[in-house]
Amino acid sequence: MASVGSKPDVSSKQRQFDALVRSLSGDLYRYAYWLCNEDALAHDLVQETFLRAWRSLDSLRDTASAKAWLITILRREHARLYERKTPQFADVDDVDIADERDAYTPESVGEDGLIRAAMHRLDAKYREPLLMQVLGGFSCDEIARELNITPAAVMTQVFRARQKLKGMLAGDVKEAQLS
Repeated sequence: MASVGSKPDVSSKQRQFDALVRSLSGDLYRYAYWLCNEDALAHDLVQETFLRAWRSLDSLRDTASAKAWLITILRREHARLYERKTPQFADVDDVDIADERDAYTPESVGEDGLIRAAMHRLDAKYREPLLMQVLGGFSCDEIARELNITPAAVMTQVFRARQKLKGMLAGDVKEAQLS
């Protein structure tokens, strides 16, 4: 007779994992896309995140913290891309520098492009909590736990990030109007 106890555990684990995938894949994709700005790579990062999550699903004790757990896995997967990547260097004399006016596309000069560029100019200290709040929908307490800082520090950093972003965007609008 087959072991009765092992089969329900597997199906329970499968149901738990399926629920995680259905409920959080959109949030993970949006965060992955923000990190890499490439559709295919964002999908790959989400797939790799879920693969790693499946392998260590038993270590997830609190399903309420599943989103933070998956975001952490995703961030580490994205960082691994750059750990394995060796930069290719070129002699400065051999590089042709294109005229910057040719680099402007509707996507890069539109509102989304201006906001994305301004957010990339923020220090990581301010950018990371703001992204987690805006794109990930994390609460202050969740961001604090994820970044190992206090909730008060999170609120301060998000406030300052928004202020810096407003200042940068006001400057970008003025520059665009002068051009």
